[in-house]
Amino acid sequence: MSHAILTATASDLGRRIAARELTAVEVARAFLDQIERTNAEVNSFLHVDTEGALAQAAAVDARLDAGEALGPLAGVPVAVKDLFCQEGVPTTASSRILEGWRPPYSSTIVQRLLDAGLVLLGKTNLDEFAMGSSTETSAFGPTHNPWDLTRVPGGSGGGSAAALAAFQAPLAIGTDTGGSIRQPASVTGTVGVKPTYGAASRYGVIAMASSLDQPGPCARTVLDAALLHEVMCGHDPMDSTSIDAPVPPVVDAARSGDISGLRVGVVKELGGEGYEPGVEQRFREALALLEGAGAEIVEVSCPNFAYGLGAYYLIMPSEVSSNLARYDGMRYGLRVGDDGVRGTEEVMATTRAVGFGDEVKRRIILGTYALSSGYYDAFYGSAQKVRTLISRDFDAAFEQADVLVSPSTPFTAFGIGEKLSDPLAMYKSDLCTIPTNMAGNTAGSFPCGLSPDDGLPVGVQVMAPPLADDRVYRFGAALERLYAERDGGLLTDRIAERWTQEA
Repeated sequence: MSHAILTATASDLGRRIAARELTAVEVARAFLDQIERTNAEVNSFLHVDTEGALAQAAAVDARLDAGEALGPLAGVPVAVKDLFCQEGVPTTASSRILEGWRPPYSSTIVQRLLDAGLVLLGKTNLDEFAMGSSTETSAFGPTHNPWDLTRVPGGSGGGSAAALAAFQAPLAIGTDTGGSIRQPASVTGTVGVKPTYGAASRYGVIAMASSLDQPGPCARTVLDAALLHEVMCGHDPMDSTSIDAPVPPVVDAARSGDISGLRVGVVKELGGEGYEPGVEQRFREALALLEGAGAEIVEVSCPNFAYGLGAYYLIMPSEVSSNLARYDGMRYGLRVGDDGVRGTEEVMATTRAVGFGDEVKRRIILGTYALSSGYYDAFYGSAQKVRTLISRDFDAAFEQADVLVSPSTPFTAFGIGEKLSDPLAMYKSDLCTIPTNMAGNTAGSFPCGLSPDDGLPVGVQVMAPPLADDRVYRFGAALERLYAERDGGLLTDRIAERWTQEA
């Protein structure tokens, strides 16, 4: 029974729990047991809330037994990236500076998950304060890719993606600032979607770069991601950037997957030199499958995308410098050197030196420099102009195509430790994903097979205009169906037996 539960889709689990074929408690126990069996190898979870999860599951069972009608994901477990505040549950952002902190309130999204009857299993690992592309900058050790434990699971949300690929959870939530949902999805063979900026509330989500951060759903199937998207998104008066507009019909789009006549624009600038041959090959095969299913493939040019990486690494660190100023050892979290003799400034400096890791310090320094007197216009101001040009490229491209596509990342999962000493090489992991964050559009990553170079997952990225999130799911559902028909199932099915054989 446990194996069947672990490998089931979230939508199927929700249906079976609602029909009382399964109880929410036995489903929660199956995943909690799986985490206990496998987390030492994967290190995807930083905190497992066993008591809380079982209590939430029991409450769902009681409501269903009383005849209450609940949503389609009621009783389904979900893993939560450790950036989302949850009242009374440790929330660290994978940083020593917040080790042991228990928020006095919950983020809007966590509360929406609870209100919809989802069962929160615990908090997943990430790069410290979401700063990284490999989940190696976590203060609590790297997460390992379930496809190959010597490889990274992407970042910053590698813990959420790895939890899905190791069948520790059927659903997960993440945040995407420059690709932190889509890049891990790509290298773990899972599904990850960045909603339109402002579609999902940032209230109660530990900030990295406020004009770029956006929470989103992670899953093993497109329909599961769409169902979670629908729960997560919607207007929130607690977030000043929240869009007051209906959630697009993402679930209907995921159930349909009809792409006949869909104009698919291949971005010329997102490919070629620097992209692994195996990634390019699988991407081209995906395009051929889509064309065979009735999509119209066209090439589009977005010349300013070439400047996206440089502009992003001025805008993002500048916002990081501002947002992380609050971690000063004075109000909450870590405090070091407070011996009654040292002054406030010395305690603050000592605390930040000890509490922040190297990558966080690097970005704070970069951002502070970019915002400093005499350099603001040359660096931050110029980067914002590039951001405008990228948005204009998107506008022009969407006049020629309904969606844009590229590889999700230029390469498959690299070895743990391989790029840590070369920050620029690490930053290039997000070459394809950054433009969408800069413009505020929606995008998703969907599996398209294994690279012939190393046998590791490859992802296709699809980008759509703001509030056209349903197009992302329509495309993803079509791609998923085409590969399932060709290969006989999901990509993660190929490692299911390995990770669930003891269940």
